[in-house]
Amino acid sequence: MTEFTWLHWLLFTVIILAFVIIMVMVFIYLERRLLARMQARLGPNRTGPFGLLQPVADAVKVLLKEDIIPDEADKLVYWLAPVVAFFPVLLVFAVIPFQNGGLLADLNIGFLFVMAVTSISTIGVFMAGWSSSNKYSLLGAMRNVAALVSYEIPLLLSTVGVIIISGSLSMQQIVAAQDIPFILTQPLGFLLFFIGGCAEINRSPFDLLEADSELVAGHHTEYSGMKFAMFYLVEYAEALALSAIITTVFLSGWRGPLLPPWLWFVLKIVAVFGLMIWTRATFPRVRIDQLMALAWKFLFPLSVINLLITAVEVLLLKDSYSWVLVPINLAIMSILILLWAKLFKLGWGKIEV
Repeated sequence: MTEFTWLHWLLFTVIILAFVIIMVMVFIYLERRLLARMQARLGPNRTGPFGLLQPVADAVKVLLKEDIIPDEADKLVYWLAPVVAFFPVLLVFAVIPFQNGGLLADLNIGFLFVMAVTSISTIGVFMAGWSSSNKYSLLGAMRNVAALVSYEIPLLLSTVGVIIISGSLSMQQIVAAQDIPFILTQPLGFLLFFIGGCAEINRSPFDLLEADSELVAGHHTEYSGMKFAMFYLVEYAEALALSAIITTVFLSGWRGPLLPPWLWFVLKIVAVFGLMIWTRATFPRVRIDQLMALAWKFLFPLSVINLLITAVEVLLLKDSYSWVLVPINLAIMSILILLWAKLFKLGWGKIEV
């Protein structure tokens, strides 16, 4: 391995670490301020100008808290759980292009790599719930595993249309193929991926793991101090990773006019996270039976239908897959959602067994 390769890896490792930590702090601040505006209040505005130092103050507060370990906990697994949950999220950014050629590794199976490593974080969550010797933590962790297994299938199927059109699993090639952003030619795929992704990372309205009305604080109930801070970091790092994947796969990544490519990439990520905040402020939390039903009765069949429609369009039109299909696919998405809403019920107002 050449010296240049080692320098390249070292440089991008530092860039990825700095990018994730800085963007997580930005996301925490943005979420608090935007949620406050949507709820007709001010949000953090005392610590630093416009409350910009509030995430720093929170980090210092958490790190200074006492680290308490339950007597009956499995100490080794208990210690390893936050690490196992956090590091796979960092691996996602190894194949995300920040600009043309600006990435750690351009794997020809980049998207498959992303889907594989993101699943590992759930092992850390289950380790935390099991090792804490707390039944509520264990139930919360088991819910996370059930949600992952359920939503992983429609999540993958919703992106197969993108892979068919681009003809590659490389994240760099997927961006290069988006002369028309895939959010326009694959609107249903984008919607299904966004919903499924939010459910997998436990973003509201799917945050059953940490709902106080459900299972206290879920898998990290028994964690405090720096270990709790790691799980808190994982939540926002996963939101950042999901925003980066959506930006790369559906929003043409770093591509855009006038502004530098890396700035387009960051702006699109912030826009996607803003959409997550909007959904959190708008929709009520679903129940666990509704969470599972949404995956198997709604997202899964629609993702299969979207895959079949995309395959037919590519087969018939071949190289002329263009702007003509944008209104057609938007119409198809609207009709499918309206029809499925008539056929499919989540069980509002009653418990489904």
